[in-house]
Amino acid sequence: MTHRTSAGGRGLVATALGTGILISVVSVSAAAPAAAATPAVSCTSARAGLAAQLKKDITAALAGRKGTVAVGLYDRSTGTTCTLRASTAYDSASVVKVTVLAALLWDAQKHGRALTSREKTLATAMITKSDNASTSTLWKQLGPTKIKGFLSAAKMTQTTPGANGYWGLTRITVTDEQKQLKLLTAKNTVLTDASRAYVNKLMGQVVSTQRWGTPYGRPAGVTWHVKNGWLSRATHGWRVHSVGTFQGGGHDYHITVLTHGNSTMNYGITTIQGVAKVIHKDLAAS
Repeated sequence: MTHRTSAGGRGLVATALGTGILISVVSVSAAAPAAAATPAVSCTSARAGLAAQLKKDITAALAGRKGTVAVGLYDRSTGTTCTLRASTAYDSASVVKVTVLAALLWDAQKHGRALTSREKTLATAMITKSDNASTSTLWKQLGPTKIKGFLSAAKMTQTTPGANGYWGLTRITVTDEQKQLKLLTAKNTVLTDASRAYVNKLMGQVVSTQRWGTPYGRPAGVTWHVKNGWLSRATHGWRVHSVGTFQGGGHDYHITVLTHGNSTMNYGITTIQGVAKVIHKDLAAS
C-alpha cells in the first residue's frame, strides 16, 4: 500500500500518518536536497571516551545521507547526551500520538478519573496500530486548550499543535520529544506512575510492522518502547521519524530521530536505523 499526501485536506494528511503496513519504496519528486551546511553532532558524557565515540559514529552513520536529520540521545546511567539540530522543527506525523495520549492522561489525572473503556480502546489503536481515526477522535475531544495545557505542564515550549484538526502537522523538535520521553521514563509531577506505565505498555505493544526505527540494532535483553511517524508532502518529501525508550545492559536511555527531505519512506527508515544501530552499539560497549 502506498500513500501520498499534501496539506490540501485533512483526510489526505491523515491517510499517510500511520498504517499497519510498511509502505513500499515510492519516489517523491519534490524531495529536498541535503542541507548545504551540516551542523556537527554534539555529545557529552560522564563516562570516559563515550562522548567522542558516539560523536564519531553518529557522524559517520549520517555521512552521505540526503535530507535533514535531527538526533537526540539521553542515557541516565552514564549521564550521556547527544544532539544534532535539537531545535529544528519538523511536521510531527504520527509521533504526536504519544503527546495526544499523554495529554489525555494528564487531563484525566486533573479530574481524578481513570480513562473510560472507550478512551482505552481509542488509545490502544492510536499507539499500537497508529490508527488515524482514533487519533482524530481523541484530538477533537481534548481540543486546543487541553493539548496546550499539557505542553505547558511538560515544558514542551517548542511544540506547536497543528491547526484545524491537522494533528499530523504539529511542529515538533528533538528537544521537546526528548523532554517527553524523559517524562515517560522517570518519576515526575506531570504524569503519575500509573499514567507513565500505561503509555509505556502501549508503546511496547506496537504491531510488528511498525517496530522499525530507533529499536534497530539494540542488544538482546534491552527492552524497547517505540512510536514512529511517516508522512509525504509536496515540500520536503517524506517526513520519517522514530522515538524510543530502552532499558537493559546497565543503561536507561531514549532516542529521537526526526527526518525530512527523504526521497522515499524506506530511505528515511534506513537513515534512522543507521543512527540507532551505532548508538545501541556504543552504549553496550561502554
